[in-house]
This record gives sequence, C-alpha cells and structure tokens, in this order.
Amino acid sequence: MDGILIINKPAGMTSHDVVDRIRCFAGQRRVGHAGTLDPEATGVLVILLGKATQLFEDMKETQKEYIAGMKLGITTTTQDAWGERLTENTGLKIEEAAVIATLPKFRGRITQIPPMFSAIKHKGQPLYKIARSGQSVERQPREVDIFELSLLSFDPERQEAILRVVCSSGTYIRTLCADIGAVLGVGAHMCSLRRTRVGEFSIDRAVLLDDFKNGMNVADSLIVL
Repeated sequence: MDGILIINKPAGMTSHDVVDRIRCFAGQRRVGHAGTLDPEATGVLVILLGKATQLFEDMKETQKEYIAGMKLGITTTTQDAWGERLTENTGLKIEEAAVIATLPKFRGRITQIPPMFSAIKHKGQPLYKIARSGQSVERQPREVDIFELSLLSFDPERQEAILRVVCSSGTYIRTLCADIGAVLGVGAHMCSLRRTRVGEFSIDRAVLLDDFKNGMNVADSLIVL
C-alpha cells in the first residue's frame, strides 16, 4: 500500500505511537511520518506509507499552521504546560493591545534558541535526555520563518491568548510563546497546541485513529500517489 494518510492525532500519544497503530491497521511495516507532534499536541500528522516514505525530505520542509494557546505570567522548564514551573508573575496584568503590539516583532525571519527539552542532538545525545539529567548545554541559535502570526482571542482575566501561526519547518511554537512572554516582561508558556495544516494537507482532510478501530479501511482514506 503506497500513499499519504492524514491523521488527526489525539493528545496523549507520541507520533511514533501513531505510526505503530497505522502499521497494525494497514498490515505493513513501511510506514513513517512527516513532522513530529509532541505527545500532548493534537492535529495534522502526515503518515507516509510504502513508496511515499521517499517523500520524507520534501514533506518536512513544507509550511505548517498551528493554533496555540499561550499563558502569560508563568514560565516552565519545557516552555509548555507539561513542564515544571520556573517563575510566576501574576501580579502584572497584560492588556490585549500590548500582545497585539508585540506580535510584529516575531513576524518574518526570526532567531530561536532550541529548548533543552527537544530531540536535537548534542554530541550524539538528544537534548531532552541531557535536560532530564538536570544539565543544560549551550545551543546554537537557529533561523526560522514566521509567515503569519495573529491573535485570535485574548482572555484578560486568565491572561491567556490564542495565536494562529504559519511557519517554516523547525519552528518551536513553545519557544515562540516563551519569547513573546519575555518581550512582554511577564514570561509565558504554551498551554495548548493544535496543528491545522502541513503543506497542502489541512485538518479537514484528517481522519481519526478511532475510525480505523471501528472498521474503516486504511485504503479508503489513503491519498494515492
């Protein structure tokens, strides 16, 4: 079976978990994915089957679109809601206008320092393994492109913003949230993440893993090359 499958990944699963499930449902071993989603993130995960696995290098360079929740006033070890709390600055209340005024600074080509809790390797070892041992190493800044960045909504009481981001491959949305919080002077972390598009493949074309549990044939949802 050769082709592309667009999965709406649920929270609580790694991207590799999804690949294993599809291998089981499809009855074949040659299955991969084009672009990792963190376990608690949801949304578009592009699965490549058979000969489509040859498209991996091309697919990973495509634009991606996200809807991200950003919580102001709290920073964490992982820059998201699933890490340990580092700082809390709830005394200051940021206004929506201040968030909107800050966003232009992060549009276009920007520089990010990859988080310690990431799969990037340092001397052959993933950074997240080094971080789990309580260590930190110097990371080289990386340039990424933020093509679109807008504020969809803002809750002034909860100090939470919903952002829409269209970006290049390699962009860390949680780092983007943390950096926006730093510029605002209160810190921030990413509290939710949903990927809505990878290249031409959008969330409205995605299928649920539960659909296959309930009898859907993988071939029925496959985008044939």
